[in-house]
Parts: sequence; structure tokens; C-alpha cells
Amino acid sequence: MLDHPPAINNLAIVHSTRLRFITTGALARQAITDTNVLDALLVAATATAGYRLFQLAKIRRVSAWAVPAIGGATTVSVEFDSDVNGPLAGDGKVHTDTSMGIQPACVHARPASGCLAAMFNQGLAGNILMHLTCPSGTVIDIEVTYRGQYGLGTAVTNALVGATAGAQYMRGLDGLAAASTKLAPVAESVQ
Repeated sequence: MLDHPPAINNLAIVHSTRLRFITTGALARQAITDTNVLDALLVAATATAGYRLFQLAKIRRVSAWAVPAIGGATTVSVEFDSDVNGPLAGDGKVHTDTSMGIQPACVHARPASGCLAAMFNQGLAGNILMHLTCPSGTVIDIEVTYRGQYGLGTAVTNALVGATAGAQYMRGLDGLAAASTKLAPVAESVQ
């Protein structure tokens, strides 16, 4: 017989999702930071100020597809490396594929257990989680687990443009607004 209610072990809001982006220009070792991943989903406070929907994020998987131009070849690569020294740095593996025909170049990559990208990050330091290399028009899916913390509101890094207060938006994976991003979100409500 219990003498008190059972403990609650996880009161945080947890959301696992797949975010899709399409590159609007070629990427050459484009750094993706923890700040970028957390700033991708936001809520507007005013027309120019926004806050992250979640305070922690970890990457579960990255997939990329790129079709070569007729008669050419194309390569996509994902590298889970980090600017953090020590055991939390990335695994340094380059996941890559090249296509010379009709089939797209395709990469499905998971960060190694224990590296920075595979752990929950707060996005306060802007640590690099991975680098992406691919041509314009590449479709990139990022599978992410987000976690919210009550009482914490973290402003997004870059100002919003003409947002509606209270509306939720999705940004480019490089942290830039829809008008200037090289990693455009595939969503109805972009900022």
C-alpha cells in the first residue's frame, strides 16, 4: 500500500518530429549548430521578436537526397563533427553518396552514441553539431527530439519580419529568415 502518490519522473514536454528543408543554393561544409536546430521552431511574441518552442534538442537522424543534372554527377555528405573538444565531439565520420544517373544521391546518417549531436543541447553556445555538403535543390530531413522546460523562454537569434504575435513559425535550418535562408523549410507557416 502506497503512503503517497507516485513520483512524476518526466514532466517536460517532449516532441519527436521530422523537419524537411530544401536547399536554395549549394552548401559546402555548411555548419549546423544547436542554436540553428532550436531556432527552427518558434512562436512570435511581436512582429520582430520570437521565442523558441523548445529549450533542448537532439538529432536522431539526417537524410539527404539530391538528383544530378543531366549528364553530370552530384554528391551529398553529412559529417557529425563538432567544435567542442573532448569526448563529446562528433565521431568525425563522413556519410556520403554520389550519383551519376537517374537515381538520386542519398544519405541516411545517425550521429554516434555519445557525440554532441546525439545528446540534448540547449543552444546557448552555438556549438556545431554537423556539416552538410550538397547541391542546390537537395531535400534534407532532420529527425529531431525536442524537449521543453517550463518557465524558460529563450529568444531566437535573428529578428522576425512581419510576424503575427502568438503565431508559430518554422525557420531555415541555418537560422535565417525564409527570404535569405539556404535551407528553406517545407512548411505552411515560415518566417
